[in-house]
Parts: sequence; structure tokens; C-alpha cells
Amino acid sequence: MDFTQISPLNLQDNLIKLIGKEYMLVTAGTKESNNCLTASWGGMGYLWNKPVATIYIRPQRYTKEFIDREEYFTLSFFDDSFKKMFAYCGSKSGRDVNKVKECNLTTFETKNGSIAYTEARLVVECKKVFAAPFEEKNFLDKSLLTNYAAQDYHIQYIGEITDCLIK
Repeated sequence: MDFTQISPLNLQDNLIKLIGKEYMLVTAGTKESNNCLTASWGGMGYLWNKPVATIYIRPQRYTKEFIDREEYFTLSFFDDSFKKMFAYCGSKSGRDVNKVKECNLTTFETKNGSIAYTEARLVVECKKVFAAPFEEKNFLDKSLLTNYAAQDYHIQYIGEITDCLIK
């Protein structure tokens, strides 16, 4: 696999660019049953005296069922040669297709039993510590509501970063 474990404090990537422009696969589940989605909303930082990652998932996304069920999730980052994979995983539902198979990805289990991909260049594993839905009343800038169909608000998940693996 050729990954090296590093502290999240030693990540050298520009995380705003990495998440917002280069994308990530958010994955949850077990070796027997897992799903991923392409995401470009999220962040990493420090909260409650812990290194954390924040992700946002729409309620109708199939991966949400896995994230809700499991204790951990992973964020996997790839090099530029995987752009087509991100497009595919962002446009297809795991209810209908096996994204891992269709994208020729190879899964592995982390030390906590999460699922990640050997093809990734960076894997961040997170233990869920908080989840809450967006609510219309909490939007201070009401113009942001134009991003949503009727009550189609994301769920925010915060995970304590438990492991970082880099190539």
C-alpha cells in the first residue's frame, strides 16, 4: 500500500484547494458493504481540542445511510488522473451501481475498520463526534437558500481525525 502515517498537524496540502477544487471521496461502511460519494464541501481544523474534519451530506444521498450507521468515515484524496472517477462517483448512486468496481478502485480496511482506497494519495480517517442538519432559520444570509430545493438541507458531520495516511 505504501502509505505513511502522519499527524494531521503535519499535512502540507492547501486544504481549501484540496477539498473545494480537487475534491474527495467520502466513504463509510464495512468491507462487505460500503459506499462513497464525491464531495467538495468540507473543511479541516481544530475544535473541542481535537483535530477535526467537517463534511456535508444531503439527506437523500445513499452514503448518508452508511455514515449514520458507522462510527468512522474516511476522506480520500487522489491525484489529477482520477478526475473521471470523481465525476462518475458524483453522478451515480451506490443504490444502482457498484462505484468501486466501475472505477477500478481497490479498498482496504484502516486500523479502525473504515474503508479507504489504495489508489488515494491521502486518506483521512475520522470518528464521528457531531451531526446536525442545516435548518432554514439558521441561515443568516438568506440568499444561500437559493442553493436548496424545498427543505433539501445538508447534514453537517464533524469527525475527530484519528489517522492520516499519505503516499
